[in-house]
Amino acid sequence: MVRRISIRTRGQGLHDITEHVQATVAEAEVDDGLCTILVQHTSASLTIQENADPSARRDLEAWLSRLVPENDPIFTHTSEGTDDMPSHIKAALTATTLSIPVVDGRLGLGTWQGIYLWEHRRRGSKRNCLVHVS
Repeated sequence: MVRRISIRTRGQGLHDITEHVQATVAEAEVDDGLCTILVQHTSASLTIQENADPSARRDLEAWLSRLVPENDPIFTHTSEGTDDMPSHIKAALTATTLSIPVVDGRLGLGTWQGIYLWEHRRRGSKRNCLVHVS
């Protein structure tokens, strides 16, 4: 089963999509299998990260922004704004797909893990993810 989920982001940052993905897993009625998620954009990514302490996510965001700053003079792809090329690099350095086992009809995540769509653009956007459960 494949479902498209749409996420409205408010701008840069990690947006928790765990409940959306788990709802798709429940709808698929698969006891044991695999859930694969693909973000259909080149300026956003996916990650599994701590879901308890938001400071961990803020630190990740700050670190990646320091690693790939805006307005780097080597960038030639600038027609869509100063955050566009850095967002492509951030997506290339992270992941655009995730695979998570399904165990007893639930995502096989650890206690402190959540699934996040990582928005790399400053402006909010509608982001689409394909969720495949088999």
